[in-house]
Amino acid sequence: MRRLNIILFICSALLLAQCTNAQKHTTMAGHENNPYYSRTDTTHLHVTDAEWKKILSDTVYDIARDKGTEWAFTGKYWKTDVKGTYYCAVCGNPLFKSDAKFASTCGWPSFYEPLRPNSVRYQEDHSHGMDRSEVLCGRCDSHLGHIFDDGPPPTHKRFCMNSAVLEFEPDTK
Repeated sequence: MRRLNIILFICSALLLAQCTNAQKHTTMAGHENNPYYSRTDTTHLHVTDAEWKKILSDTVYDIARDKGTEWAFTGKYWKTDVKGTYYCAVCGNPLFKSDAKFASTCGWPSFYEPLRPNSVRYQEDHSHGMDRSEVLCGRCDSHLGHIFDDGPPPTHKRFCMNSAVLEFEPDTK
């Protein structure tokens, strides 16, 4: 009986370890070379663009660090309506819940509020002859998109984000 208990204990421990590794792999897949990526750490990062250039793909770097924009109606999340959470593709910071996402005709994923007040920060943007408010990741300062005052209630805000700098994890329910 004692031997059976030991075998059951060892099997349970191995199963638990496999589940833990599977969960870690799901959230870290594609970020093995990014020591700054975390979905739990909200500490503000101070990383140079030169360091980000070594870590990020060309597309993510262009949008996140050079303030580029993907073409409208081309991003992978602009029409997504699955329940879950959107994270910064650069650092893993939780940004938006799908409950705050709405169908917008602008061609980019749109949200009416961030997950937490400090999930994002704002900066004036006077580029391209426009006066806008840029939305930056609150953790790594990466460019995510812009915010406008033409969204739905309750905030009447439209966070117009680039899919390339977002990651989505569906709810498990």
